[in-house]
Amino acid sequence: MAESDSQVTAAAAAKPSVRGALIASSTVCLTTLGIAIFELSMADWPSGFVQLGILPLAALLFIACAAWSVTQLLRIRTDGAKFAAPFLICALTLALLLYAPLQRAYLRYDFDRHRGERERIVARIEAGELKPNVEDDENLIALGATEPHVSAGNDIVVDQEDEGSYVLFLTSRGLKHSFTGFLRVPPGGDPKKFFEFDDKPPTQLEPYGKDWYFVAN
Repeated sequence: MAESDSQVTAAAAAKPSVRGALIASSTVCLTTLGIAIFELSMADWPSGFVQLGILPLAALLFIACAAWSVTQLLRIRTDGAKFAAPFLICALTLALLLYAPLQRAYLRYDFDRHRGERERIVARIEAGELKPNVEDDENLIALGATEPHVSAGNDIVVDQEDEGSYVLFLTSRGLKHSFTGFLRVPPGGDPKKFFEFDDKPPTQLEPYGKDWYFVAN
């Protein structure tokens, strides 16, 4: 009887574990989702480092993890259905990346969180308290470290028109002068009249509140 019990114990101990595979796939997938959600919050990082380094590396890592998870399906027949778990985790992550509005949720959070601070800054611009202060850019206001962090680099772009001030709070700055951000227009203003869109209309234009738009060039 003792010998039989020891054989059962040894067999159970030798049974392959999926724990390591689950930890590896979960780590990669959570990291990928985190980068997808908070990519815009990296706006203060060098754009080349993010777009040519972090994002491609994260994509390659996820693809490699997904391909590896497929190979784990071959173990189901011999080691059990539990080895389908890494593949299911990767499949769920891919579905979230493709269909879930991850960045939209982050943008809504960012807009609601900083709206009051941004509107106070707009009021100060309209009162003449804040003016462009960067020597080689007549439309740029560097808020600096003493002001609330409301824009990438804490720089905002201002366009003074007859109807009022157009103020862009950046959420990202990319290569070749690409950008995204929240544009506050004067009451009744047209966001397409913002000077950055003189040569080319915005590629993205989405209302976010009265006189507020999310824009991309």
